[in-house]
Amino acid sequence: MARALKPSVKLPARLPAKMHKPHMPKLPDPNEPDVFEEMTLLEHMEELRDRLVKTCIGIGVTFIFGLVLAVPLMHYMKDAANAERGFQVLSPTEPLTLYMKVALYIAIAIAMPLIVWQFIGFLAPGLTNKEKRILLSSLPFVAILFFLGAGYAFFVAAPKALWFLSNLFTDLIDWSPQGDEVVNFYLTLMVGIGLAFELPVIMFLLAKLGIVTPQKMKQWRKYAFLAIIVISAVITPTTDPFNLSLVAIPLALLYEIGVWTSYFFVKRSTRDPTPPPAAA
Repeated sequence: MARALKPSVKLPARLPAKMHKPHMPKLPDPNEPDVFEEMTLLEHMEELRDRLVKTCIGIGVTFIFGLVLAVPLMHYMKDAANAERGFQVLSPTEPLTLYMKVALYIAIAIAMPLIVWQFIGFLAPGLTNKEKRILLSSLPFVAILFFLGAGYAFFVAAPKALWFLSNLFTDLIDWSPQGDEVVNFYLTLMVGIGLAFELPVIMFLLAKLGIVTPQKMKQWRKYAFLAIIVISAVITPTTDPFNLSLVAIPLALLYEIGVWTSYFFVKRSTRDPTPPPAAA
């Protein structure tokens, strides 16, 4: 990997009496030349260590909030899972283990912006200005769509699926789910649906990079819907049509949003040759 060279800044001997307000960092200009400096393996390892330390410190701080929010969240999952007598445990230490696991998941979720920022900061020096601009421009939409997907899974998909499963064969089965399995059920749906909700951004970037045109996306719609059903079956822990539709229908709508977003907003891909400057 390479890192961008930074021009040396000479500090003034005295600070000015009136300080200017700091401005928000601007997106890099893709027309500016890219300047890189090769990094040694030791420099890579030192930077990776520093960023991992910052990430661990951030998760450690947010873990305190996780300890506070874990119990209300476990009550919510218990009610959504229709576990009237509480979660079933198989070992004496499982209640404490489950509590700490939920607290850790909450801490990671709260610290996710810091984790993503550190990851991008590690990769950014080796990217061109054009790549940085595309990455930073799409980052807010990536975050919003992921949290929308995770929220949909937490508040809609998972409770509906658990309600459906808990009411199956009630005369044959004593519904008493294990706490660890319910937490993993929620986590699987939240991560899977959160990642699947990134479909419009992925389609937009593919169109922007000139890999797939919006016209091709429209032509491949029926194959895309078939792939969506397969992906939904992988994400959904159960195989019943009810839970499958809870994931497949939103993804099909997101595919249509991705097609039309690419069609209206991608005027020219980055692979298209830059038009020559007009003659003076």
